[in-house]
Amino acid sequence: MEIAYYQLSNKDSFFLLAGPCVIENERMALDIAGKIAGITEKLSIPYVFKGSFKKANRSRIDSFIGIGDEKALKILRKVGEEFHIPVMTDIHETPDASKAAEYVDMLQIPAFLCRQTDLLIAAAKTGKIVNIKKGQFLSPAAMRFATQKVADCGNNKILLTERGTTFGYTDLVVDYRGIPEMQSFGYPVVMDATHSLQQPNQAGGVSGGMPQLIETIAKAAIAVGVDGLFIETHPNPSQALSDGANMLPLDLLEPLLVKLLRIRKALA
Repeated sequence: MEIAYYQLSNKDSFFLLAGPCVIENERMALDIAGKIAGITEKLSIPYVFKGSFKKANRSRIDSFIGIGDEKALKILRKVGEEFHIPVMTDIHETPDASKAAEYVDMLQIPAFLCRQTDLLIAAAKTGKIVNIKKGQFLSPAAMRFATQKVADCGNNKILLTERGTTFGYTDLVVDYRGIPEMQSFGYPVVMDATHSLQQPNQAGGVSGGMPQLIETIAKAAIAVGVDGLFIETHPNPSQALSDGANMLPLDLLEPLLVKLLRIRKALA
């Protein structure tokens, strides 16, 4: 179910991109999607299910990558069809764009790849909404050039996602000035409230995180006027096969969204 781009630019509310880091199996994906779809419908929050069909940017060669491209993409399509919600996945190589576009409604460009011209062009040419995550190594102002690459291909359905900036070797920091700065480009801006709390490049080759601060990051973003939130969530983050260290436990999502709606309403 494709989401209308205008729904992602509605200042009266915020939209939500949420789901597991990676598709682990069909039952898990359907359970998480069903739970979040029910919550967001009750709270009238536009919702897009997010799940990676593969993880190509892991630290170690023995890290979990995925269950198989086609199998995971079919699960993403099933999620969309079963719950009548749009779905999004990230892509890492140019052939991924057209392949994934057959199954999903939105394509996400990972932060490490936001300068890859060929990847941005391939995503743009699918005609899907393209969510570009800001590189940890880039200023908000520099993201104007990433959006221009997509727009120059005739696709103006663009989102920009803030996910923190490198702060030393093993930490990230969020500069909230970047939200209005990127909004000035004319596209909705999303705050990734989970990856912004990553602690990358740990000695063991597995990223750490500070999930206890997800609420803090999300509240501040809503107060600043962000258009949407990106939250990776899992019923049991300690058992997640990827990025469990910075995920929100699924049972904490609804109370968090209720608080965030109060903040948005107070700003109206």
